[in-house]
Amino acid sequence: MTISRRNLFKVGLAAGAALSLPSILRAQTQPSSDRTVRVVVGNLTVFDPVVTTSDYTWNHAFAIYDTLFATDANFESQPQMVGKWGVSDDKKTYTFELRGGLGWHDGTPVTAADCVASIRRWAEVAPSGPLLKSRTKDISKKDDRTFTVTLNEPFGALISVLGFQGPFMMREKDASLPATEQATENIGSGPFKFNHALARPGASFAYDRNENYVPREEGPSGLTGGKIVKVDRVMWDNGLASDQQTAFAALQAGEVDLLYSTPFDLLPVVESDPNLALEVLDQAGQDYFLRMNCLQEPFNNVKARQAMLHLIDQEAFLRAAFGESKYVKPVTSIFGNATSISNDENTGWYKKGGNPEKAQQLFKEAGYSGQKIVILQPTDWAEGSNTSQLLAATLQKIGVNAELAPSDWGGVVARRAKKDSVENGGWSIFISSDAEAVRGNPLVSNTLPMSGEKGWYGWPQNDEYEALRAQWANLETLEERKAVARKLQQIWWDYAPEVLLGQSIGPVARRKSLTGLIGVPSILPFWHMQKVSA
Repeated sequence: MTISRRNLFKVGLAAGAALSLPSILRAQTQPSSDRTVRVVVGNLTVFDPVVTTSDYTWNHAFAIYDTLFATDANFESQPQMVGKWGVSDDKKTYTFELRGGLGWHDGTPVTAADCVASIRRWAEVAPSGPLLKSRTKDISKKDDRTFTVTLNEPFGALISVLGFQGPFMMREKDASLPATEQATENIGSGPFKFNHALARPGASFAYDRNENYVPREEGPSGLTGGKIVKVDRVMWDNGLASDQQTAFAALQAGEVDLLYSTPFDLLPVVESDPNLALEVLDQAGQDYFLRMNCLQEPFNNVKARQAMLHLIDQEAFLRAAFGESKYVKPVTSIFGNATSISNDENTGWYKKGGNPEKAQQLFKEAGYSGQKIVILQPTDWAEGSNTSQLLAATLQKIGVNAELAPSDWGGVVARRAKKDSVENGGWSIFISSDAEAVRGNPLVSNTLPMSGEKGWYGWPQNDEYEALRAQWANLETLEERKAVARKLQQIWWDYAPEVLLGQSIGPVARRKSLTGLIGVPSILPFWHMQKVSA
């Protein structure tokens, strides 16, 4: 549940603001049960994918918005909203023409001006945004369906960046908002419409088939190709997200069709139930980590951050999160276990069982003198809650003044955006996860930049690292990327902005009557799924 990067508003305002109703609501009709899919994905509280990088928000975004490019099953960028595109001989001017039939849910056509505004807003917060902006001379509309990106120098990774990270296209009036201010109307051009009348924050949200959506002709592959909607409505059950046992009982009873996250100790129960099935949608899995606030004591001192590397016993944290499971294993590379650039550079800190004596020594060398360490504990995410509790106990065992700050995930999202000291409502550590497939590309990963206060939560800063990451856009061979990846990892683990907790490649649990799921990292596409008779 990789999540958010910007200065967020108070979470209590987020849900209300995001659900502003259009002036006219159509009469609601109730689809038949076999044309309605009910899913439990997580607790959706923030709705703008520019304001936050939350997986829950991006699930919502992929339903109602569309993208210029997207990644296929091989993680290659393919056109989505773009019909035709080309690049000049000097590689400095890209021209994009939108395909026909694109329209917003309010009935107006998608225009090049909408796309220009969306790209500009997204570039303010995207991991590759600073690099893109530094190389861009202009992004401008050519006609209603055509726009250009003019560069100061070649940027060979442009199409890859556009495919890997969005941006989601919004109406010009929404995309004209500051990147820190949430778009509120939830009107996109994607295959589903957000049903404002049925929105029940804290309980459920409804997504209706967009009858005017024109899919591409290609078959589905990853997040690309024809987004064929085969149901009339998807109900996202927010209320069950915080109670996995009740959610599982609802799955068994046929009250919901899919649980995106299922307690690992219940997986054997799923396997023994003739009406249920397990399916691994993310073959690369998730890499779990704890993130430290590099701006505030004690983790503004590198020795304290390095102490955490030695303190963590990955096997113990994986057991706390998932129990004994064949779906989990340790991970030491910042690029994951199995990406093309995974490596063992500067991983000598890893020790089975951890090394609490070394951690205690490093805290002492850092000058730690009892300052409070606040750990954000997401009470509605069992794995995150359990590992947060273990972390607090592990720190306390070596004499560190660690304290839990419990809240739902929305509260974590809001608080982790604060750069203040813990005395002023800030934080010291939070736990999250990232798709390994994304961590295999340091240019597009949200968590891997070290760009200081302009970057992701924790705000690590290292100019040498960022200079190497900027080179990534010009690397042409895998061997070149592997060499730079080793240099990046050397710097990363010396700086130690986070600590890896392990990898999980876990399945979703579904009713056997639900078919057609598309396997991609972190996202549950709502298109293509359908219900069949048992």
